[in-house]
Amino acid sequence: MIREQATDKRSPKTVRYEADLVVVGGGLSGTCCAITAARAGIQVVLVQDRPVLGGNASSEVRLWVLGATSHMGNNNRWAREGGFIDELLLENLYRNPEGNPLIFDTILLEKVVNEPNIKLLLNTAVYEVEKSDAETITGLKAFCSQNSTAYELVAPLFCDASGDGVVAFQAGAAFRMGAESREEFGEKFAPTAEYGELLGHSLYFYSKDTGKPVRFVPPSYALQDITQIPRYRRFNTKEFGCQLWWIEYGGRLDTVHETETIKWELWKVVYGVWNHIKNSGQFPEAETMTLEWVGQIPGKRESRRFEGDYMLKQQDVVEQRTHPDAVAFGGWSLDLHPADGVFSEKPGCNQWHSKGLYQLPYRSFYSRNIKNLFIAGRIISASHVAFASSRVMGTSAHGGQAVGMAAALCARDGLLPRDLTEPARMRELQQELLKTGQHIPGLVLHDDNDLTRKATLSASSELILNELPADGPLVPLTASAAQMLPLPAGPVPGVTVWVSADQATTLTVELRRSSKPDNHTPDVTLQTLTLSLPKGKQKLDLNFEYVLEEPGYVFITFQKNEHIRLQYSALRVTGILSVFNKINAAVSNFGKQEPTEDIGVDAFEFWTPERRPKGQNIALKIDSGIALFGVENLRNGIQRPTNQPNAYVAAPNDPNPTVTLSWPSLQRIGRVELFFDGDFDHPLETVIMTHPETEVPFCVRQYILCNDRNERIFQESDNHQTRNTIRFEQPVETRSLTIHLKTMNGPVPAALLEVRCYAE
Repeated sequence: MIREQATDKRSPKTVRYEADLVVVGGGLSGTCCAITAARAGIQVVLVQDRPVLGGNASSEVRLWVLGATSHMGNNNRWAREGGFIDELLLENLYRNPEGNPLIFDTILLEKVVNEPNIKLLLNTAVYEVEKSDAETITGLKAFCSQNSTAYELVAPLFCDASGDGVVAFQAGAAFRMGAESREEFGEKFAPTAEYGELLGHSLYFYSKDTGKPVRFVPPSYALQDITQIPRYRRFNTKEFGCQLWWIEYGGRLDTVHETETIKWELWKVVYGVWNHIKNSGQFPEAETMTLEWVGQIPGKRESRRFEGDYMLKQQDVVEQRTHPDAVAFGGWSLDLHPADGVFSEKPGCNQWHSKGLYQLPYRSFYSRNIKNLFIAGRIISASHVAFASSRVMGTSAHGGQAVGMAAALCARDGLLPRDLTEPARMRELQQELLKTGQHIPGLVLHDDNDLTRKATLSASSELILNELPADGPLVPLTASAAQMLPLPAGPVPGVTVWVSADQATTLTVELRRSSKPDNHTPDVTLQTLTLSLPKGKQKLDLNFEYVLEEPGYVFITFQKNEHIRLQYSALRVTGILSVFNKINAAVSNFGKQEPTEDIGVDAFEFWTPERRPKGQNIALKIDSGIALFGVENLRNGIQRPTNQPNAYVAAPNDPNPTVTLSWPSLQRIGRVELFFDGDFDHPLETVIMTHPETEVPFCVRQYILCNDRNERIFQESDNHQTRNTIRFEQPVETRSLTIHLKTMNGPVPAALLEVRCYAE
């Protein structure tokens, strides 16, 4: 029994934690930051004011994770974010292809609690910032209502990934809220006051069919007049969750302090919508349906944005400007929403894409006036227009990883965030990020400690792409189609394809490339062939008279013709894709982007893949073959297809694909890093949208490592991840390392993107 005498006042139990880095906010940006920092060797406290991690991706909100891939609806090929966010999404695919948000919660929590360098505080809200001077944070005070415990969190470095900037705001960091004028940065897409300066919140619902009649009596606060929502005719019984992202409200209010007001309005809308579906008589199929879940907290899009040493702008996104301190990338569209949200007569969003990926500069990830404060997530230093692209979760997570690595380097060397902008230190940060799989457009990994650099590489076979066999379906050319092929500099080889015409007709074939080598928008036409075809099945020899001045992908495009069927191939290969000039209205892709006024964006066509099991390659023969899949790609410093496949691919008929690293003298190997093909073109949305596999078919499932005596020193039998790190209990002494690529996760040739070996 506990018995205490009455007293004037008591303080809650208080616990003090000291760490190298305190991360506030357990959304994807904060979680990826914390794990990256912890794996780099520093002590981290991760503070989350909710009972689960994931923020807008959690089961509390249930928004799918997306970034530069944009539902495969833009021209950003192989653009899914790398590093830990890639690991997370592939793990979710493996365990949860159905998109259950509760399972995604468990994966996130498991990843964090398995890191010994992270102290996780859930249900804990930061309420006070302590400072030693105007520019320096010394500690935070937080409180957990579940265990009635106060926390004192002390560290030399802090990261605010809280979404609203709770730490940065209290610390006095410079910030903005609302839209900049068109004149301030010359951003032609800057919104008018009539459109509104803030994006609102959304709140979702899930429904299910019970198989028996279910009635619904709406709460008194439900919206009574559904016609107040201009798009009410779009409601149906099939769409739910974040498919109804446009149930949005709050852009005319204070999206920080009036969040509860906004939530109540969204509840009114959601229950009014369900009342309309259940009781209007327009949806008889809803008789047996029930409302299974309604969000308790809204998903926020925008509030404060904090100023760094650089502010990302519209031109950075559209023009794909390069930065010496690039640490991450974005690729989502410039995506603004009307401030009146669901009550607006305007379309729910106004999206404009760039032609490819854009770099995110490190100077946008720390406060310009609080010298030991990093910022991550949607609150980074960006204008309202640029924020419209950089705000999405995949991009935010990628930036959070950059912050985590930066914090690790600062903690190691006693530095402050701005110190890393010194060129030599920035290069180290970039190289450390590349080692983790964090793709940074335009940058190449060069690691002098990698023993692979001084090895002789050989393989049992190397793919020479002479053909994509004609063993797939004949598909009507109802939409223009193109085969992407990587080519070296020099003459474009002749190509043979097969078509079937149901009458005499004319086929137009264009050879295209992108105006920028790392883009995949076929906006430059090199040659046009106009071919007269008789009725029937026939082969076509396409002879191009063009010499490429630099290596890159070309697009052999077949313009739509309803009288023609095009022969496809069943063979899928790393770095090879077919794309189609089709519509994906979910991301404002209507086949071509055509702004009707000068808003500072480009006009161009969309050529996008189809999701598996569709999206087969176009069957063809290549006169001289394509020899760009050799073993030397394993150390070229690029871990995904960009302007080349950047992969070793074995010949399809190789019965035992192997790669061997040989050294003239005995080597001591303590760690091996392998990067496999996790299909960076697939978006891997986390909820609602199901996926065709639990493992990416291009990824090696089973592999074996052997030493120079052909002894097995490591075996993996169930891999589904891009990055594999092998640490030996005792360093292996050997003159060679052979990697046997035994089994794939699908019927594709064995592929490997990178090998690195280290003494420790």
